Amino acid sequence: MIAGAPPADMTRTTTSTTAAPKRPRTKSAETRREELMDAAQVLFLEKGFDATSVDEIVKRADVAKGTFYFYFKTKDEVLQALRERFVDTFQERLEDAVSARAPDDWIGRLDAWIESAIHGYLDAFALHDLVFHEFRPSNQRRRAQHENPTMAQLTALVAGGAKAGAWVSRTPRLTAAMLFCAFHGAVDGDIVALTKTSRKRLITEVRAFCHGALGLLQ
Repeated sequence: MIAGAPPADMTRTTTSTTAAPKRPRTKSAETRREELMDAAQVLFLEKGFDATSVDEIVKRADVAKGTFYFYFKTKDEVLQALRERFVDTFQERLEDAVSARAPDDWIGRLDAWIESAIHGYLDAFALHDLVFHEFRPSNQRRRAQHENPTMAQLTALVAGGAKAGAWVSRTPRLTAAMLFCAFHGAVDGDIVALTKTSRKRLITEVRAFCHGALGLLQ
């Protein structure tokens, strides 16, 4: 949650000689920040990160330039915020899919994770590529960049299934890393030509690979 609120003169008002309604000036700081992020996301996807200016972002968001700098110091900070929002949304999607299966249905939970991950990636691959390929963390943030919550989630799933005897994994973290890389590579390799039919086939193939890697009978 953003503490405080921008000074009143940072938000544009509409003046007119007529009694035209004015735009509300009571938006919360969080809402204003999200609107700036939404505007930046559209422009970054349309024009590219480097080709988009702060002036274009504030124009699309319909705010003064000072409002942008109240929330973000640079475009890179906006991109970092977009990356964090993408990861949070992706994680929630995976958690919802896995939680819909019974706690002891480890194969069902794994299959739900795979299907949700593939759909989630394909549904937003342009945004994924933007926030992960354009994001250039400083040396101080490099460790945080590599702390992948999706990998952590998959590791916990693999470890839980192995402990319950649903499959075999001597080193869940390494197993999860290989499964994640296989999933990512398979999706990237087919991403240009995917249709609804081939998406279903891709899910089937990735599931079969993961089942085999975990020692499950086909």
